[in-house]
Order: sequence, then C-alpha cells, then structure tokens
Amino acid sequence: MQRPKTIDEEIELKNNVYIESDTDLKGIITYVNDYFAEISGYTKEELIGQPHSIVRHPDMPRILFKILWDRIQSGHNFIAAVKNLAKDGRYYWVFTDFDILRDNEGNPIGYKASRKKISKHVTDVLEPIYKKLVEVEKEGGMEASEKYLTDFLKSHGDDITVDNMLEEIHRLY
Repeated sequence: MQRPKTIDEEIELKNNVYIESDTDLKGIITYVNDYFAEISGYTKEELIGQPHSIVRHPDMPRILFKILWDRIQSGHNFIAAVKNLAKDGRYYWVFTDFDILRDNEGNPIGYKASRKKISKHVTDVLEPIYKKLVEVEKEGGMEASEKYLTDFLKSHGDDITVDNMLEEIHRLY
C-alpha cells in the first residue's frame, strides 16, 4: 500500500474515546475498533493484515519504535506519545498504552494497544525533540539518535528516562 503524502492538518480526536488495535508478535494488525478505522481513514479490511506501521508518520523518530518494541517484547509496558498518519495525509497525536496478549499457558501471542487524545501542551514539547531525533537519525542512524535522546534526557535530570519522560514533561515544562 502506498504511503499518503503528508498534509499539515491535525485530526481532532474525541475526549475519552479510545483507538484500539491488536497485533500479532510481529506487529501485523489482527483487530481494530471502529474509532481506529474512522480516525485513520482506512477500512477495517484495509488495516487488518497490514503492519501497524501503516499509520506511522514520517515525523516520528525510528528510535522510539525500537525502544517501544524492545520494551513490549521483553514483557514490559511502554507508554508512548505518537504522531500517526491518516490515509488522507492528515495526522493525529495519541498516547499509546500496551498490554501483552497471552495464550492459556501464559505465552505471548500478540499486543493490544489503546490510544487516546493527547494534550497540545505535550505535543508542543515533543515536536521539536522528535524533529531533532529524526535529523540525527538521517545523519548518524539509530545509534546516534538513541545517544542524543539519552544525553538530552540526562541533561534534564539523572532520574529522567525514556520510560518516565512523558510524566516529566508535565513536571519540567
């Protein structure tokens, strides 16, 4: 499926309505709720069977997805702020929270993601950081991006990590 051309227009999400999806262990979509289809502009049939990256906006640093996958594949949740790309090229920002789906024996079989509206305050803080991370990735790859992110967070306090940076945005900014 061809990626849409980006449009600098944000889709306004509803308060307290969740965008939900399930994926297999490789990130292939196995379920989406109606709101996901509505917001993304894809039909459920177009989404199911596709990699979840179908909605990945090019403004998003790849290092954040590497960290996200490392965390959830090791059995830990990761709360992320993500800018997604709709089929028509517009974008929408969400907080994403993950649950691990398990079979009857407790073995991981996939992931459930729940997303909700994010505040403008958080996106205003994150956009320049994400932009810089994308620039660093283009110049030096994901290792350089990860180092930049780690150094950036440490410059704001030794106790700030990727895992708690969203909480710290509210405290620091």
